[in-house]
Amino acid sequence: MSAAQGTTSTPDRALRRERTGWYSYDWAMSVFNTSVTTVFLGPYLTSVARDAAGADGRLGFLGIDPGSWFSFVLSFSVVAQVVVLPVTGAIADRTGRRRELLAGFAFLGAAACTGLFFVADGRYLLGAALFVVANIAFGAATVVYYSWLPDLAAPDERDKVSSRGWAVGYVGGALLLAVHLGLFLAHDSLGLTEGEAVRICLATAGLWWGAFTVFTVSRLRNRPVAVAEGRTGSGFRQLAATLKEMRAFPLTLWFLGAYLLFNDGVQTVISLSAVYATEELELDQSVLTGAILMVQVVAIAGALGLGRVAARYGATRTVLACLVAWTAVLVAAFFLQTGAAVQFYALAAVIGLVQGGTQALSRSLFSHLIPAGKEAEYYGFYEISDRGTSWLGPLAFGLTYQFTGSYRLAIISLVVFFVAGFVLLARLPMRRAVVEAGNTPPEKL
Repeated sequence: MSAAQGTTSTPDRALRRERTGWYSYDWAMSVFNTSVTTVFLGPYLTSVARDAAGADGRLGFLGIDPGSWFSFVLSFSVVAQVVVLPVTGAIADRTGRRRELLAGFAFLGAAACTGLFFVADGRYLLGAALFVVANIAFGAATVVYYSWLPDLAAPDERDKVSSRGWAVGYVGGALLLAVHLGLFLAHDSLGLTEGEAVRICLATAGLWWGAFTVFTVSRLRNRPVAVAEGRTGSGFRQLAATLKEMRAFPLTLWFLGAYLLFNDGVQTVISLSAVYATEELELDQSVLTGAILMVQVVAIAGALGLGRVAARYGATRTVLACLVAWTAVLVAAFFLQTGAAVQFYALAAVIGLVQGGTQALSRSLFSHLIPAGKEAEYYGFYEISDRGTSWLGPLAFGLTYQFTGSYRLAIISLVVFFVAGFVLLARLPMRRAVVEAGNTPPEKL
């Protein structure tokens, strides 16, 4: 019997060992999000592309402006994930070989990330290709990783287990990011150029990801796959069957719609806060660097603390409270004074407190809405809601600035995503949604 089917709150030794392995993958993979995607690769790949630009300042490849190169590469990798992730989930559920798939995708992504060390001297195409491979592999591995949650925790334990995993990820990401920032800031004294320091940071993130994945894979185990109609075809055939089946679970789709909206707001605040800080608040890079690291540290306490709140009041109410806090953050950001670093740090601390809890509890909530045996496939669509629509918030931000010339109005325009997501989630009959998916609702939901 899996943990998802059990009711005990005292897992046996084998299950504790497996949970430790599951937590460790969050530790392993989070460095790709923090050090690579968020901090170092964008500016570095842009500089490499600028070095390769022709006399007209454009890249020979389609005549693209080097300043737009990384955003186009990132967008392409996200579009590719929309195709890859659900098929990955279908294959994982059909074959039951989740352990092998997690290892394969994680090691592929880690190898591509480590290969970024060789991106220099105008090799912007190599950098783009390696990042696309790494980001697609990262998303595919994440889908498989998420699908273990129902096996590792009974319904009443999933909020706690998911929150712990997210907190462990923040610890890993913050630890390596601190080392990387120290290396980057001290590159002159170490006899390194700025570019060499960045390349070392990128490569060591890949090595970290791969090395700790070994620990994860050594502890997780596959589960038997029930023989059922529709599990004998290809991954694409299984995916088509799942798409048809999902229409029978409209409340699960309802949750995905709510998550699509409020998570797009979360991701946009995270990705564009640096633009707002530099362009509107006129804060320098040292303030931004400190804020990024502080958010990672505060988010550890936030994920664990909100996991405890969810145990008392239910994950749905806790996520709704987080969405209210996100809305308040945007309103406060609108009124921040130019050059007020202390105010910016205070706002970043609030973001850290609610960021991890919002994401960890959304992950555990969704686990209750998945029909048994379809975990990886449904988490594939969950990840699409996370990644495949992440252009909506930036589009709203960009259009608002385009028409008003005000970054303050642009940042406040994101309130609509949190309000709309709040309304949809608040109106969702969550307990009925869990029952209709064929699962047992937790006591606190």
